[in-house]
Amino acid sequence: MNNAILIVDDELSMREFLEILLAKEGYRVSCAASGEEACSVLDREIFDLVITDIRMDTIDGIGVLRKVKEVNSETPVIIISAFATAETAVEAMKDGAYDYIPKPFDTGEFKKIVRDAIHKKTVSRDEEEDHLRKGYHFGCLVGESPEMKRIYDLIQRVASTKTNILISGASGTGKELVARAIHGQSQRQDKPFVVINCAGIPETLIESELFGHKKGAFTGASTDKAGLFEAADRGTVFFDEIGELSPAIQVKLLRVIQEKTFTRIGETKERRVDVRFISATNKNLEEEVMNGGFREDLFFRLNVIEISMPPLRERKGDLPLLAHHFLGKYSKESEKDIKKVSTYAMDILSQYPFPGNVRELENIIERSVALETSNIVLPQSLTLSDLKKVRVKEDRRRTDLGPDGIELDRVMAEIERDYILKAMEIAHGSKQRAAELLGITPDSLKYRLTKLDS
Repeated sequence: MNNAILIVDDELSMREFLEILLAKEGYRVSCAASGEEACSVLDREIFDLVITDIRMDTIDGIGVLRKVKEVNSETPVIIISAFATAETAVEAMKDGAYDYIPKPFDTGEFKKIVRDAIHKKTVSRDEEEDHLRKGYHFGCLVGESPEMKRIYDLIQRVASTKTNILISGASGTGKELVARAIHGQSQRQDKPFVVINCAGIPETLIESELFGHKKGAFTGASTDKAGLFEAADRGTVFFDEIGELSPAIQVKLLRVIQEKTFTRIGETKERRVDVRFISATNKNLEEEVMNGGFREDLFFRLNVIEISMPPLRERKGDLPLLAHHFLGKYSKESEKDIKKVSTYAMDILSQYPFPGNVRELENIIERSVALETSNIVLPQSLTLSDLKKVRVKEDRRRTDLGPDGIELDRVMAEIERDYILKAMEIAHGSKQRAAELLGITPDSLKYRLTKLDS
């Protein structure tokens, strides 16, 4: 490894801690006790990474950052601080900081950030994005988790068949993307893929939309009209939210599936159609069948093979890939050069349960890109639907005392500091909201913050 790292911090204990931590990882570590000393060292030596505190006298972390970029614009800089404001973080990112990390930080996460920063110095952005893409996409689907690899395998196995597919899963999990991937891998890929939103078509119009009608068949039928089944001939029909169909339409749909024939409204002539049926539902159709809300015979016709989509909370390993994917998409659309989601913004996302699944994540990233003024998505740009669902990460310290015991007051103070800082991060600096997250009064939080800063 042997990469060179410069640590800049006016606190001796922090310099010593980082030096020991990174030296154990095989890095060559140099230290500077002030911004002035760091600038002098940077004039004489070349580093692969600079880690600097932001609060220092005379020349602060922003000054060190600007000096690094003046000497070598490709050298990544990580900013660390306990109480830097959002505005300071934005300024640092605008000046080209690689990441902004609040103190205290988890050492495992910190070492990963250091590795990624040094790797980024040697790999171009295009190469890095290409690396992220390889093996993680299947059509428009994104993910490399075991759950998604199982979905990819199923898609490949069923795509070439004529078998009807039922895709189940909560709203926002990507059911339509799976249907499109199946169609795209099938022999019908150059034929129509017709989406029928069963919940979005009024009951009075759905029969006409599906089967078409003859001129004069009802009031307003001024011309002959082909239905969606005819439009999908030789292709694929995708029924989105199939559980919303009325019993009367379920009967007629069953005939189409069984006989491959239908009749336009107002006609007696049967028309033949060759379509493959893929359906999706966010309901438990088996329960609907038992309750009489869905026909059993239609259920078995549609559910020859079922693909169950996992909620995003069960595939959190895909979160960075999905966030990167959406970040690239919306940065390009908005003509912004936003390179990444900051480590602590990603940390907040990783704790959120995403009741709206992947669709909600996409909306969050889209809003973040619109709001962000720096080249990195910071925590204050995240808009989550329910902050109560974001829990402060459980402390990872071991609870065994060991032969030499512990300093209980120090350990408890560190734990309190971790939770307070994380709550302030999640609450975007709002002391009122942070106090609610911690279950204490705003006055108590103010007192505790004063203790931490002393």
